[in-house]
Amino acid sequence: MPTVSVDKQRLFEALERNYTSEEFNELCFRFGIELEEDTSEREADDENGVPERPELKIDIPANRYDLLCEEGISRALRIFEGKMDAPNYRLVKPAGGQLEKIIVKPETAQIRPYVVGAILRNITFTQERYQSFIDLQDKLHNNICRKRTLASMGTHDLDTIQGPFTYEALPHKDIKFIPLNQTKEVDGDELMELYDSDKHLGKFLHIIRDSPVYPVVFDANRTVCSLPPIINSEHSKIKLSTKNVFIEITSTDEHKSNIVLNILCAMFSEYCAEPFTVEPVEIVYPDGRVEQTPKLDPWRATAKVDYINSCTALDLPGDEICKLLEKMTLAAKVNPDDKNEVLVDVPPTRWDILHAADIMEDVAISYGYDNLPRKMPGVNTVASALPTNKLSDHVRRELAMSAFTEVAPLILCSHDENFKFLNRVDDNTTAIKLANPKTAEYQVVRTSLLPGVLKTINSNKKLPLPIKVFEVSDIGLKDESRERRTRNERHVCAAYMSKTSGFEVIHGLLNRLMEMLNTHLVAKDGNALGYWIQESENPTYFPGRSADIHLRYVNEETGERKQEIVGSFGVLHPTVLENFELTHPTTALEFNLEPFV
Repeated sequence: MPTVSVDKQRLFEALERNYTSEEFNELCFRFGIELEEDTSEREADDENGVPERPELKIDIPANRYDLLCEEGISRALRIFEGKMDAPNYRLVKPAGGQLEKIIVKPETAQIRPYVVGAILRNITFTQERYQSFIDLQDKLHNNICRKRTLASMGTHDLDTIQGPFTYEALPHKDIKFIPLNQTKEVDGDELMELYDSDKHLGKFLHIIRDSPVYPVVFDANRTVCSLPPIINSEHSKIKLSTKNVFIEITSTDEHKSNIVLNILCAMFSEYCAEPFTVEPVEIVYPDGRVEQTPKLDPWRATAKVDYINSCTALDLPGDEICKLLEKMTLAAKVNPDDKNEVLVDVPPTRWDILHAADIMEDVAISYGYDNLPRKMPGVNTVASALPTNKLSDHVRRELAMSAFTEVAPLILCSHDENFKFLNRVDDNTTAIKLANPKTAEYQVVRTSLLPGVLKTINSNKKLPLPIKVFEVSDIGLKDESRERRTRNERHVCAAYMSKTSGFEVIHGLLNRLMEMLNTHLVAKDGNALGYWIQESENPTYFPGRSADIHLRYVNEETGERKQEIVGSFGVLHPTVLENFELTHPTTALEFNLEPFV
């Protein structure tokens, strides 16, 4: 949960009341946030020995982007306490009627293809407002922007630059400007060297460093405004005297950039000469598409009255539910054609409203969790383990009694570990791949338990031999027939490393597991239900030292007889051992447990 620090005195002035710590803590609880600390309860001096102004450190739910700054918290609590109505955010065109433009060049598709923009006209900054403006950008960068990988913000003094603006992607040496708070002009490569050891900006360089082109925003005079997602230009630096703020947000995710732009504009348009007004900007894409941002119109969500009442154990009429939602900044009314439905206009700040359940939750918060009636559920149920989990526990017990040690690796792994390191080829139809992996170690959802087991052995290879480990857990697979286009599959994997291969140990373990699963060894050409093994040429294993596990069974759901390969075992190929840095012969077994359920 993000923690936001707000000035205690300013917040209480906005709320028109001085709270004790206990009273404010209770208010936070009722609203669904948490008071982490009141710094007035401890002595705190700055570096000059002057007592610091008391602050309230408040924990905010990660999906409430509108509460990541003092302005958002103050506004939301004022509305919740009935001290003000929810603001009406409006787009206002400039006096001349001609909107500023950002023209997107085709080359940006190579690196960060999307951009959005807006202008805050006649804004008044104080030191506190300016600091809050910067802090909100930092929190959004670290939260929804995922450390600037999905989106990054550039804010500029519009009076120092001139539109129309262009968003381009150029070779490193072709970009020259003076970075923010610097005095020397640098090109793209020199900028990377300049900030390589910077503790604040150095951690973002990797986002674009290896790209042949860097994204850059120019004004009409070819003055660099920013080099996203790293830094803005000193030329367009915002000062306390700035009156017109130009905001541009570049991204790899257009939806995320629109969310960030709406939050930034909604929070600080309060300080414009005409509060809560924003001047839109036209975005012209290479294909001729023209977008106008930001999009501040509320969107319509609905929820059933009886659904809200059933979840909260209340019996509220639709009109009362609408009044409660207004305290949560949600304008609502009863559907005139269906009295059992509430129509909710969701403002551009409430991106956390995704489902009727979110509306119901806001009704419960507004009503007060402590005020909800307490009663026993109307339905009695008896809990029981899922058959797959129950069988998995039996298999775990059997493997443990065979002197194997259970391990629990991560379900994510690198693409190489899942395929190349096992001498397997990615067919692009099996593995679930992460669109924006945080590191190269976590690129795909594993399609086999074997990489995790072998990595565990690698981390413990100094232990006395033999090393005998197992895992019973899920893998993830693409499945276009499913609603979410993926499915889990429960697998069993065991590995044995010693001075000799131990093929007979793993073969014996397989026979024991099959006996425990009440699955008999049968002939390949017969009709009896059971399993058999058949020599195979699997590139993961040493040639001539591996076998597939075949199973003939009846599908419990359909009653259909099925025959399939459920797994394999064998002595691992030397290149596999080398890839996982294992120094002794290793034999492994892996099979799908679900057909045995």
